[in-house]
Amino acid sequence: MKKGFSTIMSAQFFSSLADNALFVAAVELIRESGSADWQGAALVPMFALFYVILAPFVGAFADAVPKGQVMFYSNLIKIIGCLTMLFGAHPLLAYGIVGLGAAAYSPAKYGILTELLPPSQLVKANGWIEGLTIASIILGVLLGGQLVGPAIAPQLLDFDMPMIETGIDSPPEAAIASLVTVYVLAAIINLYIPRTDAPLQPFSKGIVPLVRDFAVCNARLWSDKLGQISLATTTLFWGVAGNLRYIVLAWAAVALGYTTTQASTLTGVVAIGTAAGAVIASMRMRLDRATAVIPLGIAMGLLVIGMNFITHLWAAVPFLIILGGIGGYIVVPMNALLQHRGHNLMGAGRSIAVQNFNEQACILALGALYTGLTRVGMSTFLAIAAFGIVVAAIMELIRRWHASNLTHHPDEVERLLALARSDRH
Repeated sequence: MKKGFSTIMSAQFFSSLADNALFVAAVELIRESGSADWQGAALVPMFALFYVILAPFVGAFADAVPKGQVMFYSNLIKIIGCLTMLFGAHPLLAYGIVGLGAAAYSPAKYGILTELLPPSQLVKANGWIEGLTIASIILGVLLGGQLVGPAIAPQLLDFDMPMIETGIDSPPEAAIASLVTVYVLAAIINLYIPRTDAPLQPFSKGIVPLVRDFAVCNARLWSDKLGQISLATTTLFWGVAGNLRYIVLAWAAVALGYTTTQASTLTGVVAIGTAAGAVIASMRMRLDRATAVIPLGIAMGLLVIGMNFITHLWAAVPFLIILGGIGGYIVVPMNALLQHRGHNLMGAGRSIAVQNFNEQACILALGALYTGLTRVGMSTFLAIAAFGIVVAAIMELIRRWHASNLTHHPDEVERLLALARSDRH
C-alpha cells in the first residue's frame, strides 16, 4: 500500500470508534431519562438522515476540496454534535448532528482510496479499511458500554476540573465528555493525510445544479448492469448492519436479560464476525467474481430471524459471529466492485456520495420500519422476525435481477466483467 494509507486508516479508526461509543452512550442516556423504547431505535435513522439529505452536496464538496481537509472539517462537526448532546440537547437531535459530520466524512474517506491506489488493490484496501472499521465498531461499542458501566463511570464522575462546574452528573454524560477527546484525536490525524495528484473538480454554484448533477450520477450508476447489482447489495447490507447495532441491544435485553453494558459486548461479537468475513473475502475474492456472494445475502436475512430462537449465551456467540461473517464476506467484494464502476462512470467523491445516499436511505427506511413496529406495540421478537423477512425477500429480488441481466444483456455484463478483470492487473 502507498504511503498515506495507514494515516487514512488511523483517522477512520478513531472517528468510527467515537461514533459507535457515542451511540451506546446515547442509548443509555435515553433509557436513564425514562423515554420510550422507540427513541433508542430512532437513533439509527436519525444518524442516517443527513446522509440522505446532503448526498447531492457532500460528494461534489469532496471532489472540490482536498479530501484530508474534508475529513478534518467533518470531525469538527462531530465534535459539535457530541458537545451538543453533552450540554442538554435531545440525544436524537445531537446524534443527527454527528451524522451530519459522518455524511461529509464518508465520500472523502472512500473517494481518496480510488485516488491513492490502483484498481488492482481496491479489494485488498477495502478489506483492510472495512476490517479496521469493524474493529473500531467492536472496540467502540465495548468502550461505550464500559464507559457507562459500573467499573469506569464512577471514576469518570469523580474527576473534577478545578474551579469549573461541568454539570456532568450521570454515567452517560461522563462517557460523552470523554469521547470528545477521541474526536479531537481523529481530527488531528486528518491533518496529516497526504494530498493526492487527482485534480479537483469545480464545486457547482447553486442548489439546483448540484441536485441535477447528483440525480444524473445516481441514475448512471443504477443503469449500469454491474453497478446496479453491487449498489443494491451494499445498500441492503448497510441497511441491515446499521440497524443491527440497536437490534442486538434490544434483543439481548429481552432474550438474555442483559444491561446496556452487557449487551454491548454482543454487538462487538457481530462485528468480530464481520471483520473476519471481510479479511477472508479480501484474500479470496476477485473483483470480477464479486456477484457470486449474492446468495449469501438471503442467508443473512434468514439468520436475523434465527436470533429469536437463541436464549443462551453459549449459542448466541457463535451464531452472531456467523451472522457477522456472512455480512463481511458480502460487503468487501461488492463494495470494491461498486467503487470500480463508480470511478469509471464519475468522480470518486460523487460515486461514494451516490453510494452513501442509497445505503443510508436503506438504513433510514429499515430503521423507520423497525422503530414503527416497536412504536405500535409489536414485541422485539416479532419486530426482528419482520425485519429479517424483509431483508431476505429483497435479497432474493436482487438475485433475480442479476440473473435477468445475465440472460437479457449477456454481452454488456461480460464487457464490464472483462474490464474488471483487466483492472486487477
